[in-house]
Amino acid sequence: MSLPAESIHNFHQLLHTWYGKYGRHNLPWRNTRDPYAIYISEIMLQQTQVKTVLERYYFQFLERFPTMEKLAKSPSEQVLQAWQGLGYYNRALNLHNAAKSCRTTLPDNVEALMSLPGIGRNTAHAVAAFAYRRPVAIMEANVRRVLSRIFTLPSATDQELWDKAELLLNKREPFDYNQAMMDIGAMVCTKRNPRCGECPAQAICKGQKSPDCYPAAKQKKSIPVRAKNIIVACNKNGEYYATPRTSRFLGGLYHFLEIPQEEKSVTLCKKAYMLDTTARNLGSIRQQYSHFTLEADVWLLDTTATSGAYWHSLSKLKKLPCSMAETKILGLIEAKKTAKQILYKQK
Repeated sequence: MSLPAESIHNFHQLLHTWYGKYGRHNLPWRNTRDPYAIYISEIMLQQTQVKTVLERYYFQFLERFPTMEKLAKSPSEQVLQAWQGLGYYNRALNLHNAAKSCRTTLPDNVEALMSLPGIGRNTAHAVAAFAYRRPVAIMEANVRRVLSRIFTLPSATDQELWDKAELLLNKREPFDYNQAMMDIGAMVCTKRNPRCGECPAQAICKGQKSPDCYPAAKQKKSIPVRAKNIIVACNKNGEYYATPRTSRFLGGLYHFLEIPQEEKSVTLCKKAYMLDTTARNLGSIRQQYSHFTLEADVWLLDTTATSGAYWHSLSKLKKLPCSMAETKILGLIEAKKTAKQILYKQK
């Protein structure tokens, strides 16, 4: 479906008016021209809701790393610790690596932005449009839904959607246009129960008679469960053994020893890590990730090992970057210590 130039022009006017009246102008990343601050918001918002980013992460991260140069010079452990709880930790590592590549400021064009670690087409376009006012379209989840409905595209390819986005783009006002497209997707052209009568795109939208058909619902995939034993080794100094992950998944975050749950015997756990002492069950945890669910029994194993690079006090462990699973395990450790202290006082 193509649109006459006059229809697109009229849509731009209606969209601009709507955004001026209803747009989310109070979002802090819309009230700055600092490319770095805008970049941070774009990375955080890739997999996280606006409310969560605003309340717990955006301002705190910028306070800790106020400039790209400060971020580049900081240890990766500090960056991961500041990111803790946001999930998808590769975002933080890519952010750090991109800062080290740029050192002081981000480039001002899409091609150079896309050459940096972790910056894809949409993020590059967003930074270019919002920080540098470049005439480029963006393509996040809300915009995809709006375009799918306007052009009645049940299962469009990425390139088809980008083509439609460029067709509709208001090149004179790329900042307001792109922000408005995100806002009508978030506030009016919602996934369920869209308010088509209030939408500035209703004059050109071909999908408003059956909006639920666009885009077509994706078949949900079953999420597998991974069962594991997690081994918390504790030495005679009351320190716990934890190492940073080297895998892409949760890379850089500290974790305890793990073996598959198929090896049910704790004896096997001890044999695998040469921990020749008594095992005590601390409890179990369950953690949902995007592509699997972790279910784990947690075992505390005392060992005669001495201190070393990866042995940490509980207070130090709580300051290291850890995933939510390890955070839950730390809670089990603290609960065990508290119960032991209460029992000792009662005696």
